[in-house]
Amino acid sequence: MKVSVAIITKDAAGQLDRCLASVAFADEIVVLDQGSLDGTAAVCARHGAALHQGRWEGFGPTKQRAVGLCRNRWVLSVDSDEEVSPELAAAIHALPDQPDSAAFAVNRLSRFLGGWIRHCGWHPDWVVRLFDRERAAFDDRPVHESVRHPGPAGRLQGLLRHHPYETMEQYIAKLDRYTTLAAEDLQARGRRCGPGVAVLRGEAAFWRMWLLQGGWRDGGPGLVLCRASSFYVLTKYVKLWRLGRP
Repeated sequence: MKVSVAIITKDAAGQLDRCLASVAFADEIVVLDQGSLDGTAAVCARHGAALHQGRWEGFGPTKQRAVGLCRNRWVLSVDSDEEVSPELAAAIHALPDQPDSAAFAVNRLSRFLGGWIRHCGWHPDWVVRLFDRERAAFDDRPVHESVRHPGPAGRLQGLLRHHPYETMEQYIAKLDRYTTLAAEDLQARGRRCGPGVAVLRGEAAFWRMWLLQGGWRDGGPGLVLCRASSFYVLTKYVKLWRLGRP
């Protein structure tokens, strides 16, 4: 199977270097950049990746545009802060040229403040990333996008390692951006919220992740993640409440 890798990025040269090194097995690597001012171009050139520029349209539409730049029918979508494990690369390489499934899910393992999070509802985290672009595509959601595909998705061995938040500064910077996008998406789908419900949803998120989903097993990083995620939920719904005010 010939596979193209599609990546969207902006000002993430350090993480992109690790990401591109992990997908060297691919027949083609396409990077769709949104005006990076760091060393992204040099990183792409070093790894032989085709670099394209485009405007930001939200995660779903932008990722689908990157898919459209690929030559091969099968596309592996990877974020710049992710890396494909050797086991996952081998599983992809072992696939037949024309598998029955239109899409395949991979198991993502994420880091938070220096620790791998194996509970908190973060793992196992099966996400569809490898798909036949003639039968499947990203939806148009601006955040929390997903691949729409016919029939059940297959599952691949190995891990997609995710490095989103090594510092609280990274988490806070993304929190503001992501909660705004999420609140706008909820409003567009007709959702409404008041301040009391926002607070209750935030508290419920903490206890679900910490107690029911075993966040206490992830030690200090798990505790902080549960509380930080609670604040994320609170912020998202407070923003939704404010968007609904006249």
